[in-house]
Amino acid sequence: MGSWYWIGVSAGLGAAVGVLLAGAGGSGRGARIAVILLAGAAGAGIGFAIGSWQSGGWGDRAAGIAGGVAGALGATQTVSGALRRGGTRVGTAALLACAALVVAALAWIPAAGYVIALALLALVPLLRRARPERYAGLRTLARDE
Repeated sequence: MGSWYWIGVSAGLGAAVGVLLAGAGGSGRGARIAVILLAGAAGAGIGFAIGSWQSGGWGDRAAGIAGGVAGALGATQTVSGALRRGGTRVGTAALLACAALVVAALAWIPAAGYVIALALLALVPLLRRARPERYAGLRTLARDE
């Protein structure tokens, strides 16, 4: 495989680490910023490891950083929305850990790492725009009007 393959793997594995760290992080603004920075650093580490093992050089590091930041940005929006609407912290973290495993497995498909990182980055404005309120359930029927 050429260097383009390993750059895509770096982006996909960086995105997987970003999703995993976002699931483990909190929902506050400071926690989200810390998760995004940590995911970028972890993506750089993945890119450096792949770049020293296979051809790709600085492209591996850049793709790892971009993938980590994209994965963390997309997943922190999901985490904050799930916790705001009543999801449990452990359940959300478990679901995102499974999603990170799927993203990491998909990263090994040629050119899928690029698509994964771009898709997670494209989710950010969509999730930011669609912020429904907490589901009221049967409490809406108990109102006296």
